Amino acid sequence: MNRSAAASLSRPARARAATPVSLQHTGALRPAIGLGVASLLLGLAYAVATTGLSAALFPVQAEGSLLLDNHQVRGSRLVAQPFVGDGYFQTRPSAANYDPMAAAGSNLARSNPALQERVAEATRTVAAREGIAVDDVPSDLVTQSGAGMDPELSPAAAAVQVKRVAGNRGLSVEQVQALVQAHTQGPQWGVFGQPRVNVMTLNLALDGLKNTQAAPGATETTTR
Repeated sequence: MNRSAAASLSRPARARAATPVSLQHTGALRPAIGLGVASLLLGLAYAVATTGLSAALFPVQAEGSLLLDNHQVRGSRLVAQPFVGDGYFQTRPSAANYDPMAAAGSNLARSNPALQERVAEATRTVAAREGIAVDDVPSDLVTQSGAGMDPELSPAAAAVQVKRVAGNRGLSVEQVQALVQAHTQGPQWGVFGQPRVNVMTLNLALDGLKNTQAAPGATETTTR
């Protein structure tokens, strides 16, 4: 084959190579729409199924672990709230001011002077309120949890408040101690965490005692 023949044969090949290839998008459109619709339906079905299953198996938890008193919601065992008056056990401080919509910690490092000053002031306040030495103040009474909504205290933090609560309610120390003991929970499943006392349920139990005195120091704040 001579040079001219080879050149003539190579021209169509080069022409074909230079011709742009048109991609067909219509063939991929139907599967994309089908996948989108299937994902939407399956996602909706999953949400409905899991919500219904959780409500059937764990009705109390699914509703927010609400605490009722005469069919009136007083709070949740999972969320802390402030109590005013010396007739109540006080919970941990809250950087979010006990607002569930703003749940957060202070984000202050331990080395931050502002945090150290706040903890020192809170320690002095708690010591004066409970009539104990500064060194005897449990740390969870003056420190904030990560979310600012922790409803639980250590048994030691509840114990230092017993005398004050008993005196302001006209109860014996033994009565209040027994109530604290009844509301003390062990580690989760006996393994995880530490013993703890739920302040919300404890204060509601105090209000439920028949011989609780309606003292001015036992006035609860409005439940959120």
